[in-house]
Formats: sequence, C-alpha cells, structure tokens
Amino acid sequence: MINNGITVAPVRIAVFASGRGSTFRAIQQVLESTADAPATIVLCVSNNPSPAVFEHAERAGIETMRLSPKMFATEEEYADALARVLEERGVRMLVLAGYMRRLPPSIVASFRGRILNIHPALLPKFGGKGMYGMHVHEAVIAAGERDSGPTVHLVDEEYDTGPIVAQEHVPVLPDDTPETLAARVLAVEHVLYPRVVMEWARKISGHDTSSAS
Repeated sequence: MINNGITVAPVRIAVFASGRGSTFRAIQQVLESTADAPATIVLCVSNNPSPAVFEHAERAGIETMRLSPKMFATEEEYADALARVLEERGVRMLVLAGYMRRLPPSIVASFRGRILNIHPALLPKFGGKGMYGMHVHEAVIAAGERDSGPTVHLVDEEYDTGPIVAQEHVPVLPDDTPETLAARVLAVEHVLYPRVVMEWARKISGHDTSSAS
C-alpha cells in the first residue's frame, strides 16, 4: 500500500469469530478483491472448537486458532497467551465478527483504538450484555422501533459502549419477524463492515509508517 508516497505494508488483522463466518467471509472477499488493499487477515481466532468460520479461513489460506478461557487455569493466563499469539504474528488490528466473548481488558488496552466490532442494532439502543443475535431483533420489534440497522464501533472494556464509527439505517417493516429483520440487517452489515475495516486500516497506517519499506 502507498501512503504519502511511502510503501507501507498492509495492516495485519486478526478476526475473532464464534460461528458460521458470513461476516468474516464478506470482509475477506473485499480485501482479497481490492487492489492495493490496506489490510490483510493473517489469523482467525475462535473460542469454539470447530466453528464454520474456520472452514472459510482455511480455504482462504488463513491461519486458524482456538483460544478460550476454558483452556487455561486463569483469565490472566488466557490473556497472556492471546497477547503472545497476536504479537508473534505482527497483528496490529482486531476485528470482531460475531464473537461471543468479551476480550480481556489487557488486550483492549494494548489495542486501544484498533479494535472494531459490529452490532446488529442502532447503538446505543439495544446494546449491552445479552443483546446479541436474534435477541437484538426481537427487542427492536417488541419496542415498536421504525428503524434498525448495524453499528460499527470501537471496542472498550464493556459490551457495546465504545465510540460509534459508522451506522446504516434499515427500516423495520410492519410484518417483520426477528428472522426477516435479521436477514435484511445482515445484508447491510456485509457491505458496511468491510468498508469500515478498510477505512480504519488506512487510518492506522497513516499514523504509523514504522513498517515502511
């Protein structure tokens, strides 16, 4: 990638995901198809033993790794192991894509301003602990909201409270079910999130040219 006339290595990203990997795949496909992309995914991390997202990552030649607090005696040991893995692979940016665990505070501190997450509602409404997946869309419909849509935000130590980076509005239709609303929001997520990931990677590169060659 060229930044102000200087060749800068693409930002190395670790994607954290827990499930089927549709959002991971959307981001990977955009990065892969973009000439002179500002970022590259080098690692896919999951807390689950064999999530479907690993199949997408492996087909793309991306390293996969299961790391869960359940694999360690203490939360501190888990955080230390995760930090080592990220450092060894030169990761500079974290992207959460359907990740069902909160990151350790030490990881959040180390990557402050360089961790993105996408939430399937218009934060600050319908965020927080327990507000994930279909629970979010059920709550939106029950509240009689006329609009919903995905929110991309920076990650801090709490659930869904970090600064908002981007949002897209999706109308809630009178006959919507949680499933139909979820499908329309997800389609927008798959366009919005890759775009923001690339924009944020460019921003990170603009503030750090230490990897210039």
